[in-house]
Amino acid sequence: MASAMKPDEIEDYRKTLEGLRARLRGDLDQLTDEAFQRDGEEGSSNLSNVSAAVADVGTENYDQEFMLSLIENEQETLAQISEAMHRIDAGIYGQCQECKGPIAKPRLQALPYARCCIECAREMEKHA
Repeated sequence: MASAMKPDEIEDYRKTLEGLRARLRGDLDQLTDEAFQRDGEEGSSNLSNVSAAVADVGTENYDQEFMLSLIENEQETLAQISEAMHRIDAGIYGQCQECKGPIAKPRLQALPYARCCIECAREMEKHA
């Protein structure tokens, strides 16, 4: 099923996805830099300050895990954006990957890398 969208609509979504991808790449670079800086700081501060409180170490571990979780989420979103760009190139952007029906424009406006219509997404969530 070919996309029912007009070429200018597709181009608008492409620009939106490209902008989102650029922003997320910048965020990901910053998060990665912070995570590596924090790792280096933790290594030196933990060795030189043996009397660090257990709560401080727990907080540092939580912060590091939280940062890694953010990085993982950003990477997953970037992968979904890349897949959406491939769907644009293949001429199937806006088509549900499950039922092959159209994805509603309001859904694509809210989540431009959506791969499923809202009905299929809800059904998938029920079984997840």
